[in-house]
Amino acid sequence: MKPKIDSTKFGSITIEGEEYEKDVFIRLSGNIKKRKKKLSKAIYGTSHKISLDEAEYVYENGSEKIIIGSGQNGMLELSDEALDFFKAKDCKVKLCPTPEAIDKWNSAKGKVIGLFHLTC
Repeated sequence: MKPKIDSTKFGSITIEGEEYEKDVFIRLSGNIKKRKKKLSKAIYGTSHKISLDEAEYVYENGSEKIIIGSGQNGMLELSDEALDFFKAKDCKVKLCPTPEAIDKWNSAKGKVIGLFHLTC
C-alpha cells in the first residue's frame, strides 16, 4: 500500500502521521527506508547528486516511475548515469522540489517508488 505523505518542511517529512527527519525513500511495498546518501557522497563528495549506485539501490524490478523530491529549494540532481539507468529499466523519472513531489506522489497511480530530500 502506498503511504500518503502529509507534509514537509525544511528538514522533515510527515508520512501517515509519522515525522521523519532524514531523507527517505519509499519502496513499492510502501515500506519507508532511510536514504543511503553515502552511496552518492562516496562518488561525488556530496549527497546532492544521485549516483548510479544509489539509483541501483533504490530501484525495484517492476517499478514504472520514480518520484524524486529534490529538496525544499530543488538542489538535488540526478546524475546522467542514474538517469540512463532508470531509462534502461523503463522507469519514468519525475524530479521536482519536495513540496511539489509530495503532490505528485499522493496522486500517482501504478508501481511507483519515491525518494525525498528534505533540506536544500
